[in-house]
Amino acid sequence: MAKKPTVWALSPDQDKAEVAQRAIADPVALASVVAALAGDDRRLRQFAASVVHDIALHEPAMLKPFADDLADALHRPESQTRWEVLGVFDKLIAVDARLVDRALAGAELALHDEESGTVRLAAFRVMTHYGSTTEHRSERIWPLVAEAVRCYHGDTEFPAMLSSLYRLTSGNSSDAVKLSAAELMTFDSEFGKGLLKRRASRIVECAPKKGRKKKTT
Repeated sequence: MAKKPTVWALSPDQDKAEVAQRAIADPVALASVVAALAGDDRRLRQFAASVVHDIALHEPAMLKPFADDLADALHRPESQTRWEVLGVFDKLIAVDARLVDRALAGAELALHDEESGTVRLAAFRVMTHYGSTTEHRSERIWPLVAEAVRCYHGDTEFPAMLSSLYRLTSGNSSDAVKLSAAELMTFDSEFGKGLLKRRASRIVECAPKKGRKKKTT
């Protein structure tokens, strides 16, 4: 009897959705897709990253055994591979938030990516989602999140960052983090305009009233 193949041929010219469905149904295909994230072919890495992201949208638990491989993929040079894999980790938080522990170093580097706002935003989303799960995690990531809010204020991605910051402050983050976030956003909540003002105000309102600074008069 012929042995089953241990590697499945993958090409960047294949249909992403079809490959994702094949990988969900076939462990050999899934392992081959993940392995391609570490390959020498940039186009194939990008394609594999888009496939694992598609898998994460439908069956994120299937990627749990590959957390180390995914964390390693955050160190690839091309932006797309990194933002796709960061999106995978965002979906894995609901499966097991502890998996993100392995990705924090790569996410921190991505948060300061000098070329891609998409990569920075993806990293910010992962960190704030992770921090929203427990008080301890919120305090662990808060210095990085606060620095990013200060650095990227006014950037194109900033309104989306505030939505993620609200997710952090409306979740299970500590009172200290909620108060710090409120202090950081107080000026925008009082003097900002439009969407910026509305989102900043929502973040401020998440802070416990005891300890919150009074509005500027």
